[in-house]
Amino acid sequence: MKRYYRPITQIDPCRPDGALTLAGGWAWFDRIEEITRTGTRLISAQDAPQDILDRLTAPRAPMAGVPLDRPTVMGILNVTPDSFSDGGAHDAPDQALDHARHMVEQGADLIDVGGESTRPGAAWVPVEEEQARIAPVIRRIRSEMAVPISVDTRKAPVAQAAIAAGANIVNDVSGFTFDPALADYCARHHIPVMLMHTQGEPQVMHLAPRYDNVLLDVYDFLEERVAHAESLGLTRDQIVIDPGIGFGKTLEHNLLLLNRISLFHALGCGILLGVSRKRFIGTIGNAPDPRDRAAGSVSVALHAVMEGVQILRVHDVAETRSALSLWRAVSDGCVSG
Repeated sequence: MKRYYRPITQIDPCRPDGALTLAGGWAWFDRIEEITRTGTRLISAQDAPQDILDRLTAPRAPMAGVPLDRPTVMGILNVTPDSFSDGGAHDAPDQALDHARHMVEQGADLIDVGGESTRPGAAWVPVEEEQARIAPVIRRIRSEMAVPISVDTRKAPVAQAAIAAGANIVNDVSGFTFDPALADYCARHHIPVMLMHTQGEPQVMHLAPRYDNVLLDVYDFLEERVAHAESLGLTRDQIVIDPGIGFGKTLEHNLLLLNRISLFHALGCGILLGVSRKRFIGTIGNAPDPRDRAAGSVSVALHAVMEGVQILRVHDVAETRSALSLWRAVSDGCVSG
């Protein structure tokens, strides 16, 4: 029977002897939840298999120069007319560049540029159109700023155009399942990647998502995707994983994943979380308009940070950065220099 190992993360300053640092970051653990598909039990960290402990404790290498030993803010730049929260707001190069500048000034560590909406029910965008949306924007950002740039795409030709324009990272919401050529391209050119779980295409993924066990099913998918990327030549240091909150998942599925998100540290990769302004935040937080969901988004993001999640993909950079600064000061009991 397959066993899964979830570190019980802590950030308390009173750290017991023998506690282990999680992923070379700010959290620690000395206990682990051992999970099977029939039940769970709590064990001492020292009783976990050594290969699991090695993955849980190995420091995560920087991604395209972005350190993962502290919480990182990824600013969302949608150059689309139909994204659920900000569609049409930044889909002209001048507007996009202004927004990128603004996010960097507010404290974004990297910018994620997307030219195809993958919201529930979104329509497919032809390759040529997606290239035309993202390449000029990336080129202009790169000409002015050194900020790392990821391209949010599922398609190899779009990724190639983005990398040629100056992007550093490929962020594939399909986890290399949509276009097999994208995995080959990234491995051949040693491009860092972000691999996300989704169930179904954007047009239909929200209609009737089903899982035997959403936490373990998503883990198994990402484990297989990481192994596939490794088989092509990428290393875990070049891979960040994303459980795909809201992508082919109900509100209950999202909450179950967030509740035990520290399980994904056992994959030995950095973790990206994208919950910003999503529907479940509006539902629980009584915020029907996506633009009113910053407070709820920050609340969920801080929970994830306390579970050791390294990268937060957000619309509201200033609010997230401010919350992180306060969280860090309170956690440390001082203002960091």
